[in-house]
Amino acid sequence: MASVSLRNIVKHYDKTPVIHGIDLDIADGEFMVFVGPSGCGKSTLLRMIAGLESISDGALHIGGMLANDIAPAQRKLAMVFQSYALYPHMTVYENMAFALKLAGHKPAEVQAAVERAADILQIAPLLKRKPKELSGGQRQRVAIGRAIVRKPEVFLFDEPLSNLDASLRVQMRVELSRLHKELNTTMIYVTHDQVEAMTLGQRIVVFNGGRIEQVGTPHQLYNAPANLFVAGFLGTPKMNFIPGEVVAVDGGRVSVRLPGGAIVHAGSVAGASFGTQPGDQVTLGVRAEHLSIAAPQHEDNVIQVEVGHVEYLGDQSIVYTTLDGLPGMIAVKHNAEAAALHAGSPVQVYLPPSRCLLFGADGRALQHA
Repeated sequence: MASVSLRNIVKHYDKTPVIHGIDLDIADGEFMVFVGPSGCGKSTLLRMIAGLESISDGALHIGGMLANDIAPAQRKLAMVFQSYALYPHMTVYENMAFALKLAGHKPAEVQAAVERAADILQIAPLLKRKPKELSGGQRQRVAIGRAIVRKPEVFLFDEPLSNLDASLRVQMRVELSRLHKELNTTMIYVTHDQVEAMTLGQRIVVFNGGRIEQVGTPHQLYNAPANLFVAGFLGTPKMNFIPGEVVAVDGGRVSVRLPGGAIVHAGSVAGASFGTQPGDQVTLGVRAEHLSIAAPQHEDNVIQVEVGHVEYLGDQSIVYTTLDGLPGMIAVKHNAEAAALHAGSPVQVYLPPSRCLLFGADGRALQHA
């Protein structure tokens, strides 16, 4: 196993910068996920760690050793790509054994390594098959097994599940989590899928435009996003954002006037610590599952909205509503039967103060210091 450390890592093509001074520490044995929209630089950074892309500036350390100029084959890494890249004329066994044979390992060592990896991945019965005889999930297991036999200090995964259907992706996420626990090896995983990021990563790095927006556990990123980008990127449906104006600050309680005139309170924000004061323009953020159709006992933090669309999902419904003609919709996850709700219906929605986040004019979260 090995730790990975990046210090002021920069990448540019000619004069076009694509990675802007990345600083990041990945602990020995950690499962770290890079997530972000297409073109944010996450795969480029992974390839720089692998040695498949040069580093324009900065320092990369793997296992405490400066790795900038070390050849990819000498970095003690193994990479699993989006495409399986299996040799079609070779059996599963031969595909998994190929790199070890090239390295000059003895046949008995090769056999032991392949059989161990096959047992871990539960593909031992497939060793004599050719790739064309395998399903997509089985081919991906073979590609992972080919990496396992090399006993790398760091595994690199570049969107390995993108070519699988939805049910296989769920199954493979479980397999990858189990694999990490069994091998206890450092893993860096790149994806644009927020569900993969939230379910696999011990910590997640959210990228945007070649920069890191936030690093943290899934719980930290979901419940305490650093800015509007992270808040809107993670979660389905995405967090509701409502523009507002601060009308009062009382210790840890900030009162905000929303479009239509309703005043709601955010009880988890130390507004005074951040210089928040009446008249400031802010964005109130609250997730759909934290909202509820207002019960009679709720008098404060209730807004009047109009139903625009209802999605029935079986165990719950998502009610999309509009507030005072605002563009976009406010989503409410509703656990009760939503048959009585239809487009144009007026409803009152309750916003729990402790679940209301505030973001300043610069997009950064206003949170407790």
